[in-house]
Amino acid sequence: MLDFIIIGGGQAGLSMGYQLKKLDLSFLILDKEKEVGASWLNRWNSLRLFTPTEFNHLEGLAFPAPKGHYPSKYEVADYFKRYKEKFQLPVQLNTLVNKVDKNNGVFAVFTDDDTLFARNIIVATGPFHLPYTPSFARHLKADILQVHSNYYKGPYQLQEGNTLVVGGGDSGFQILEELTQPPDHKVYFSGPDDVPTLPQEILGKTLWWWFTKTGYLSIDKHSWLGNRISRSKQPIIGTPVKNILKRKNVEQVGKTLHCENDRITTEKKTLTDVQNVIWATGYRPDFSWIKGLELDKEQYPVHYRGVSNMKGLYFIGLPWLHTRGSATLGGIKKDATYLSRYIRSVPVKQLAEVV
Repeated sequence: MLDFIIIGGGQAGLSMGYQLKKLDLSFLILDKEKEVGASWLNRWNSLRLFTPTEFNHLEGLAFPAPKGHYPSKYEVADYFKRYKEKFQLPVQLNTLVNKVDKNNGVFAVFTDDDTLFARNIIVATGPFHLPYTPSFARHLKADILQVHSNYYKGPYQLQEGNTLVVGGGDSGFQILEELTQPPDHKVYFSGPDDVPTLPQEILGKTLWWWFTKTGYLSIDKHSWLGNRISRSKQPIIGTPVKNILKRKNVEQVGKTLHCENDRITTEKKTLTDVQNVIWATGYRPDFSWIKGLELDKEQYPVHYRGVSNMKGLYFIGLPWLHTRGSATLGGIKKDATYLSRYIRSVPVKQLAEVV
């Protein structure tokens, strides 16, 4: 029986693998994808981090790029592969976990092909689980192409004609920027025009340099300030929102209200000339596959700094797991170090005792 099974082979899972190897514990990292780094490779082709190289280092291995460089998704995926190889981390790919259950102090991990057992589980599946689209999307005509931002790769996927981009987060605005240069077709934008924005650099220093110096990335979510920040609207970083919305081929239509056949009803007008819809409408968490897990009102696990209410069950890589930096490439090591110290402080067999 293994001491630990880590579910998820991205930055969080690899970081915990590094820590468990230092503790000389037996473990296996499971990932549903066919290659290390696929969680990044599956995103759109022009995607780049909004954190520069110096803030992207995982524990033990520097990110291989010059200071001030904003890595592409391909560079991040290659870095993950290099990290896995350097530390000889045991990653089992093409393994989808369907259920986790605990009986008599032992966790059973059910996959499509096997059932594995471990004394402890670390869930490192990240915050992006179920791509969300509004229920009325199914009423659109079949010949209108619909794609969630999770599956969007580039303009080449789209049909000839006009496009509607729905969603005002980082993904929505980055995709809107890509689709509106050059201005071949009209692009309708359904989302807010008053989102807070931040540049990638201020007074010659990167935004993340300022975040680090001011302590913004280290604010505890359980503090008064951390609670307020975590619940406020997150700013768009590095994307010139106002300039994009002023482009001649962009028309703002407000919130999308309903769809029926070829008619899309928005707050400002009814659209009948749309051939493509990109739903940059975010994700919903899904932890239903973990039996007996206590969830909060937002359907995330109840925990303190990744230690759940179920003994032997841990989480890492969640947004605001502890601080604003918890879900970032460079910030994950602080959470991994904390969990490692917690694990080290209690004998492994006691960690998984029945509650």
